[in-house]
Amino acid sequence: MKKRTRAVFVCTLMTALCMAGCGNTADTAAGAGSRTSENVIESQTKVPKEEKTETQKDVGESLPETIPAPKNPEAKEKNSDTGILAVSFGTSYNDNREKTIGAIERAIGDAFPEYEVRRAFTAQMIIDKLKKRDGLEVDNVTQALERMAADGIENLVVQPTHLMDGLEYQDVVEELKKYENSFKKIVMGKPLLMEDDDFTAVSKAITDATKSYDDGETAIVYMGHGTEADSNQIYGKLQETLKNEGFENYFIGTVEAEPTLEDVIRSMEDKKAYKNVVLAPLMVVCGDHANNDMAGEEEDSWKSILTAKGYQVECLFQGLGELKEIQEIYVNHVKEALGELE
Repeated sequence: MKKRTRAVFVCTLMTALCMAGCGNTADTAAGAGSRTSENVIESQTKVPKEEKTETQKDVGESLPETIPAPKNPEAKEKNSDTGILAVSFGTSYNDNREKTIGAIERAIGDAFPEYEVRRAFTAQMIIDKLKKRDGLEVDNVTQALERMAADGIENLVVQPTHLMDGLEYQDVVEELKKYENSFKKIVMGKPLLMEDDDFTAVSKAITDATKSYDDGETAIVYMGHGTEADSNQIYGKLQETLKNEGFENYFIGTVEAEPTLEDVIRSMEDKKAYKNVVLAPLMVVCGDHANNDMAGEEEDSWKSILTAKGYQVECLFQGLGELKEIQEIYVNHVKEALGELE
């Protein structure tokens, strides 16, 4: 009778231990998928990869997007007091997001491995779409600032991936003013096109990327977004820079401002009788504007309008963020901003 009682006790004990072990395993799995305040660069298991499908359901239902680790994350000791916030408009094109915005963020992380780099989008519409469609969470600027302050970051560089200091850039500047007392110091980095050297570097980057099309019979047209802000003048300045560099077969137009496509066509016709036109986005990402306004099949797309005029049109689906030279400009702007923290 004692042996039977002892056997039952051992069996019961083993069952209880097994159940406890299973519970710990489940808790560990749940914890692996929870949101933490640890260094975003070092939390990599849920980063979407370029080869993922459009929905990317395997990314994780509750995790925010994180920034891939730098090539040598241990090159320098981490500085927990200083952080870098990369702010972008955002895009719902998953693969292109990682080729452009993600590439810029990785370049910054590689250049400054001692600092934590985080991501924020300014387009709430895109943030909401990504969460609903893909289960991806991306902070807006307010959320990112609140989180970084709560995590003990004292000095902050905010680096936008915007092309110019337009309306969205100014909105970020205004938002930062609300958090001046939440950090010891905040420095806003420059957008892509600000100084004369930036225009020269961008001119070189886009002409290098398209030099195989420069055959004397092809007009290479870059489509920008355009803005109501005074900073819209950057398009004319970039056009002038291209001209001064000897690239007279390159033309800059915008979707929602000036110069318009009609302006571009007149400039093309004044130069020479081009047979071919190559269209490319003058935007960090290759998103809706590039896929629809530039290359769409509708009759009012740039491709359709130019085709109707007799040109042979080819569209390039490459956002500026994919170009190493463009990434380097943003890295240099972060370097300048970090210098202001010292």
